[in-house]
Amino acid sequence: MALCFALATLLASAGVQAQGYQVVPWPARQPMPPLTATDLQGQVWRLADLRGKAVLINFWASWCEPCRAEMPSLQALAQQQGAGPLQVLAVNFKESASTVQRFVQQTKLPLPVLLDPQGAMARQWGVSVFPSTVLIGADGRVQGVLRGELDWTSAQAAQLLRPLLAPALKVPAQR
Repeated sequence: MALCFALATLLASAGVQAQGYQVVPWPARQPMPPLTATDLQGQVWRLADLRGKAVLINFWASWCEPCRAEMPSLQALAQQQGAGPLQVLAVNFKESASTVQRFVQQTKLPLPVLLDPQGAMARQWGVSVFPSTVLIGADGRVQGVLRGELDWTSAQAAQLLRPLLAPALKVPAQR
């Protein structure tokens, strides 16, 4: 409940649409689509396997300049978190594996990059703006979708991430 309140407060704040992004709440009765995808190394990623972690699913394309600009900060966030309570996944929209591989090699991007060659995952998640990042709390519920570019190392990003990470960071009560 506190997580929903914190996110609702954040969404209602005037700064949410500043800086070229907008946070849209996930529809209350809309179920979360499954996510099963293969990365460039052939590893299969399943959202269900990440239960207990906050997850950012970033939908992007190499032809999208705001996507390209956002990638270094997403990578910095992932490196800062390490193997901690947050997993960042970059889902490429409708590009060939060779195009994506070339981009990853040129930018030295070590994030897990999942392929969505037909755009089916983007459609399932309701993504039509690039970049878009789905914000999933450690409790496994979608809290919203950030449409547009964000510096993921900024104070605005920290404000968005705090309620997502809260359940994963709770310390058990002392007896």
